[in-house]
Amino acid sequence: MTTVLNDPSWWPIINWNIFYTYWMVAAGAVVVYDWVLTLGQEIELIWRQRWSLMTVLYLIIRYIGLPYSVVSTLQNITSVSLTDAVSNIAYCAITGTNVVVAAMLGVIMIARLHAMYQKSRTMLIFLVIIFLAINIACGVIAAIGLKHTAGEELILSGTYMCSYGFEADVQLLFSMIWMLNTVWEVLALCLSVWIAVKHFRDLRRLGPSTGSTIGDCFRVLIRSHVLYFASFVSVSCLQLDSFSPQLSNSNSMGALILLGALAIFLGVQMFVLGPRLILSVREYHAKLVPGSDAETSMNSIVFQEHVHVSTSSTV
Repeated sequence: MTTVLNDPSWWPIINWNIFYTYWMVAAGAVVVYDWVLTLGQEIELIWRQRWSLMTVLYLIIRYIGLPYSVVSTLQNITSVSLTDAVSNIAYCAITGTNVVVAAMLGVIMIARLHAMYQKSRTMLIFLVIIFLAINIACGVIAAIGLKHTAGEELILSGTYMCSYGFEADVQLLFSMIWMLNTVWEVLALCLSVWIAVKHFRDLRRLGPSTGSTIGDCFRVLIRSHVLYFASFVSVSCLQLDSFSPQLSNSNSMGALILLGALAIFLGVQMFVLGPRLILSVREYHAKLVPGSDAETSMNSIVFQEHVHVSTSSTV
């Protein structure tokens, strides 16, 4: 049901929403800019290579970010009218995309860790069990939260806004999703750092050429992983803060900056650094083995004490 109000007391909220829209546009611009920046690499390392699961995941994560940014912006543009039904659909789409993309990024992380642990079957089973437990729980929690969320169109002094009402402890449910994802990311980082430290110690016993090859590969993996994890931690902290009543009910400039920064960091974490987890490894492999099929990426390099570089791959 659309609510129409012309009370001047709503003007600060209208102004706040207008400025927040600028942040949303900036977040979308960052995603588009990175896509344009890496388009040449994408064509060479993704489109021109044999397709695999990682190829599909890369393309979905990369290109779902564009409509995601558009829908997120439309939710806040004061000149665009969205009915209650459209508001609810948009909110469900945004929340669902967050959950699905997080799961896809988890699959990419499993592939990286599986390669780093020399394709250990035990490690793969362990990671898959933890991954399924966390993501099934996140999916169920998100579905329950969306069931108790209702969107409403507001027309305030001739401007349009989407307002969302939450029943019971829906905000707590959504915060639990981020907590569970944080547990997964911390586990993935710890496993990556542990195996990297172990291999760097083993490299001291190897020759300079072999040690250099393995060491460089692990540096590529760890560098991209640490950067991604740092971004995730920033997003997670801002997201958990946004669920607090003090921030969610505030119209202050500080709240605007925090929520605006959250929108930008979230877009970077999911749709910029996420795809780069794949792109960075494929780029390294293409330089390591010129003329080979770059579709190989992680699994093309067997992390053993004696280096073996393959030109076929599954990632």
